[in-house]
Amino acid sequence: MKNNILATTPGIIFVGALIGVLAILLQKMGNPGNMGICVACFERDVAGGLGLHRAAIVQYLRPEIAGLVLGALAAAMATGEFRPRGGSSPIIRFVLGIIAAMGALVFLGCPWRAILRLAGGDANALFGLAGLCAGIFIGTLFFRQGYSLGASHRQSTLSGLIFPFVMLCILALYLLFPQVEGQAQSGPVFYSVKGPGSMHAPFLISLGVAFVIGMAAQKSRFCTVGALRDLFLFGSTHLFLGLFAMLAAAFVANLLTGGFHFGMENQPVAHTMSLWNFLGMVTAGLAFALAGGCPGRQLFMAGEGDGDAGLFALGMITGAALAHNLGTASSGTGIGQHGIAATLIGLAICLVIGFAHTRKV
Repeated sequence: MKNNILATTPGIIFVGALIGVLAILLQKMGNPGNMGICVACFERDVAGGLGLHRAAIVQYLRPEIAGLVLGALAAAMATGEFRPRGGSSPIIRFVLGIIAAMGALVFLGCPWRAILRLAGGDANALFGLAGLCAGIFIGTLFFRQGYSLGASHRQSTLSGLIFPFVMLCILALYLLFPQVEGQAQSGPVFYSVKGPGSMHAPFLISLGVAFVIGMAAQKSRFCTVGALRDLFLFGSTHLFLGLFAMLAAAFVANLLTGGFHFGMENQPVAHTMSLWNFLGMVTAGLAFALAGGCPGRQLFMAGEGDGDAGLFALGMITGAALAHNLGTASSGTGIGQHGIAATLIGLAICLVIGFAHTRKV
């Protein structure tokens, strides 16, 4: 980290602004509205592309997910920060990933998309961001009482490379079985022919932009959940300034490109059920906090060789598939049939995990 300018406060501000601008670029190049980069939504699309769920409108092997991981891997390798590790309550992290994805898909977005939705004028995002803050704040109450999932341990280089290899395999599937225009399946891979899954920037642009973000975020330690956690726990604004820069840059970019449309109605891939926008992100925010980072940060850590972060990401892919298979995911018309139950059960499980791993200090 010596002489790492991106780890400084000006550096984190630059990285946040970079992510905000590049996310709007991806929207202009074809990604869904207010969804330039959404880790939860894109992992849902990947799950659909692999056939783990059959919601036909959200199936696409988003190259952004692989790009974020591989960019972080490249940055970590280049500076000696690739450190394979794992063994810190892996099954619990996997479960937290499932819960985080299901909660986020009740709101319809991860913390990154909540910021992008607000930057695009979607007032529903205010309820999601409030819920995210509430969930993370609950997490800090556990942290003050000594919450820990235990220490991770050094593992083999091969172990640290497994998750990036999985990402390469997903890219290979995309290249080996590209979409045939108008067809919903190419070999074993599923593709949306309508809906959000059919909206995407060109492959190389998506992969390249995500790779750059992965490199920059790995060096800066950019994390939306960490920003709020540090603000609540220590009053530290270092990471929070990066989050604010992302919001401000995306807002300005939307204004300049005509992408800002304020209101609650008729927003892209959003619903107006405010209570469940809030509570879905309370559940997701608490799961992110207990796991140690936002979904983007989990991908960057997985690129650094953190197997537990990789398991959390796999949990999110699994949770996204379950959200559609079990009818808990929301749509533009409102939350899914079982979305209320999933939100409350997920929140209860997170509280049990928090109390079970807390020791009074």
